[in-house]
Amino acid sequence: MTFNPFKEKPRKMDETIMSWNDMYVKSYDKNEVSPYTKTRCILANGTEYEATWCKHHFNRHYPDNEARRQVALLRRNEQQQQKMISLLKPIDESLLETTIAYEQLAVDLTAFLAQRADDANVKMALDFALLEDFDHLYRYANMLEADMGLHAERLVGKYTEIMPGRPTIAHHRHPLDNIRPSINNKKASLATQLDVGIITAAEQQTMNYYMNIAQFYANQRGRELYAEIGMVEEEHVTHYGSLIDTKATLFESLLMHEYTECYIYYSLLNDESDNKIKKIWEILLEQEIAHLHVAKELLQKYEGKEYHQVIPDANFPMLLKLQENKNYVREVLKNTVTLTAEGEGYTDVCDLKDNSTYFIYQNTVNTKPECERGHTIIKEHIKEFNQDYRYEESEHPIECLRDRTKDNYSLGVKKCEKC
Repeated sequence: MTFNPFKEKPRKMDETIMSWNDMYVKSYDKNEVSPYTKTRCILANGTEYEATWCKHHFNRHYPDNEARRQVALLRRNEQQQQKMISLLKPIDESLLETTIAYEQLAVDLTAFLAQRADDANVKMALDFALLEDFDHLYRYANMLEADMGLHAERLVGKYTEIMPGRPTIAHHRHPLDNIRPSINNKKASLATQLDVGIITAAEQQTMNYYMNIAQFYANQRGRELYAEIGMVEEEHVTHYGSLIDTKATLFESLLMHEYTECYIYYSLLNDESDNKIKKIWEILLEQEIAHLHVAKELLQKYEGKEYHQVIPDANFPMLLKLQENKNYVREVLKNTVTLTAEGEGYTDVCDLKDNSTYFIYQNTVNTKPECERGHTIIKEHIKEFNQDYRYEESEHPIECLRDRTKDNYSLGVKKCEKC
């Protein structure tokens, strides 16, 4: 069944304005709801953050006040939507429990997009960062057991394995090596354009979350872990954001943002297992269809373009689905764990020159590798529990990451370090 949001009759924009009562929705029950409902809520929240800041960017860079007024109306509604979605998180869900959901989303969304990618550059970008988000899940899961006595396998519903990925210390790269070649929207498939926007918004949401909660964590090691992984998320947002077509105009970008939101909410609506939250996705989809039609009219008025000149075939491609991807993650881990970014591409650490920007940055930031917080979290956990915390369905695909009584902080960092 195809769905083209441009063919839908939109509501009037005045009808999208919500009362406080509309916005103040009941939170989900963290003990009853599916782990993927939690991740869908995070994805939707990130979608609205991205929509809001896209429109603020427009407001600051386009001179026509009538156009800015129309975009301000759209932005106000996006803000209402974001407030509604953010309130779905319950009060009794801790920062760290929510963090586990953030990293599960990062792993399974990235793996889903990578498996359907038809652009080699985009697929490689997804596979590369996938191993780092997978590793983040492992680090936070160890802190969850140490600080709260909770096992993350329950929180992720055993849909996502929890074990070391590319070691955290290896994630820290020189900023010059985080820029990827951008796609060309006129040549890229619609799915590729959507995927680049979606993964950028999702990673940006994680970056924003870590930027704002690190200082609220209850102990110093947690504050430091959030700070460190937050820096990696900055790398990921730069990495993914650089894939976006830089030649798209403000109005083309506005149209694509609204179309992407329609696609996301339609996907969430079709994927959702919780009937109450399903109704929220339906409401927000209707509102986004209204936004899309406003963006279409602005494109016509200010650039003289029809929507199909930007999106020739507006029927939605295969919908997003959050599901387990254990075998795929294991395969990527087995084949690419020692890769790092170099220039606009990727190189095995063993093949880097001694004076590479990667080693220069590593030697500046990680002056004492054994004290790097992502790894001391594991060493402290092993000291307390005699082994690290994992949820593995079979042995780790990388031999030197199998030992649960010893942390590895050299793989992918030291030249020619092999298992």
